[in-house]
Amino acid sequence: MTEYKINTKCVQAGYTPGNGEPRQIPIVQSTTFKYNTSEDMGKLFDLEASGYFYTRLQNPTNDYVAAKIAALEGGTAAMLTSSGQAANFFALFNICECGSHIVSSSSIYGGTFNLISVTMAKMGITVTFVDPDCTDDELNAAFQDNTRAVFGETIANPALTVLDIERFAKAAHAHGVPLIVDNTFPTPVNCRPIEWGADIVTHSTTKYMDGHGAAVGGCIVDSGKFDWMAHADKFPGLCTPDDSYHGITYAEKFGNGGAFITKATAQLMRDFGSIQSPQNAFILNLGLESLHVRMPRHVENGQAVAEFLENHPKVEKVNYSGLKSDKYYHTAQKYLPNGGCGVVSFVIKGGRAAAEAFMKKLRLAAIETHVADARTCCLNPATSTHRQMTEAQLEAAGIPAGLVRMSCGLEDKEDLIQDIRQALE
Repeated sequence: MTEYKINTKCVQAGYTPGNGEPRQIPIVQSTTFKYNTSEDMGKLFDLEASGYFYTRLQNPTNDYVAAKIAALEGGTAAMLTSSGQAANFFALFNICECGSHIVSSSSIYGGTFNLISVTMAKMGITVTFVDPDCTDDELNAAFQDNTRAVFGETIANPALTVLDIERFAKAAHAHGVPLIVDNTFPTPVNCRPIEWGADIVTHSTTKYMDGHGAAVGGCIVDSGKFDWMAHADKFPGLCTPDDSYHGITYAEKFGNGGAFITKATAQLMRDFGSIQSPQNAFILNLGLESLHVRMPRHVENGQAVAEFLENHPKVEKVNYSGLKSDKYYHTAQKYLPNGGCGVVSFVIKGGRAAAEAFMKKLRLAAIETHVADARTCCLNPATSTHRQMTEAQLEAAGIPAGLVRMSCGLEDKEDLIQDIRQALE
């Protein structure tokens, strides 16, 4: 469906019913699938035929939705996972192993920061965090002989820094490794990182893609553009026979367009089982069908709230790349010309105590450990999603202790502003 606009892809991509088949994506709520002979099933286990044998690995409902997201991002293959955290872990672990090294932007979601710096460190995978605004020399200096991936977020949660995707991609490719970009906040409606050089794109589909706080999920999209065999010494898992799967060499058998996702399915999903349920995939697709309609409203509300906050005497600082005063305004104009998202972060004068007092007075915006759905919500990251980080790590990630992250929903922007005004006053 590459000939269609992204608005049409949101509605139509991924699933085309045949004559007399369901118009809506069917929910295949089954753990297993029946075959007439062992030979038929054996072909699936040998990856000699396409099909399904156990939902822990793949499910038709999930594959329809993954195909839609791949079409939206301009990728060649995709897979759904149980959460955005699972998507980021799989994307990195698919090409990293004990002894590998990752270069990552320091301005990323706290859960992902912990995943990379603590949990994956226990697996023998190290990381060097770099300031997203570092110089080219500083960025290149972070690479090591054992570096296997570069990671960043298009719009960081919650600091709202905007990644210079093209620059990070150039550095990654110069060192023979892929760039993995978490594109959760802008979604492919507002940014398609693959067009700027990213090789792998991840999503927490729990956020704008679902859009209603109804279903947790994640997704990995492969651009199909990274030449694994050209760097075979760095990626033996893709470029040498997999003894745990009949000696298949993924990069040779499935090429650049299919090797990464096939390995992630055959190995990681097989062993970790972080599958998205078919029910959740169905709910996710309902959200995707209106994603192109919802994102402009989120951006409109975010812009209006950011402009109001910027001019309020009780607000010390506002982070929103749509503001001309924002540090990332010009970067956003390049990568996000239609706007980024509806998330605004700001610091109220008086620090953490003032932030907590403000949030208690809100009437429309609920205090939630969530972001990016139809209803406006907010939290103080330092005491919730990022509370595992030290003060120094919070500072490096651009998250002051008194920062409020507000996700502007689909309500009327004047009502949101009035609610914020009365809470501040």
